[in-house]
Amino acid sequence: MNPLIGSILISRGSVGVDPFYIFILLMLATVVGVIVVVGWVKAKDWLERTQCRNWPTVSAVVDIVSVARCEPGGSPALYLKASSYNVYYRATLTYTYNNPEQRMGDYSRDFGKKEDAESWANSYKGETIKVHVDPRDPTQSVLREEDL
Repeated sequence: MNPLIGSILISRGSVGVDPFYIFILLMLATVVGVIVVVGWVKAKDWLERTQCRNWPTVSAVVDIVSVARCEPGGSPALYLKASSYNVYYRATLTYTYNNPEQRMGDYSRDFGKKEDAESWANSYKGETIKVHVDPRDPTQSVLREEDL
């Protein structure tokens, strides 16, 4: 065994592992796990965004626009306890398209002010937009930010 590793795993003169080092190793494993999970989610999102770029496009009409007040944490208990938190507003566009039958999809964007969210959402109401449709599953569509 490498003397450096041995000195970490075996505490000074006694047999066994020091609980402090076990704690450090567990914390390190937790941090690495979180980094892997976050990286996986980001990589998956990036892959989905780049794959749909080459999907065929169809015209869709924005039928419904909505704005909802959102609070971070998702749980009311979390933000009631917080001394300060940022409220944000999520504007959602719901669109319909025919491919070959009528389908629906949606796209959301977050804003800091309710007025900004409402203004953005209302500017698309009734508009014709371009959506990318998954050729393997026409029930799946993506509205890319670049296409707005």
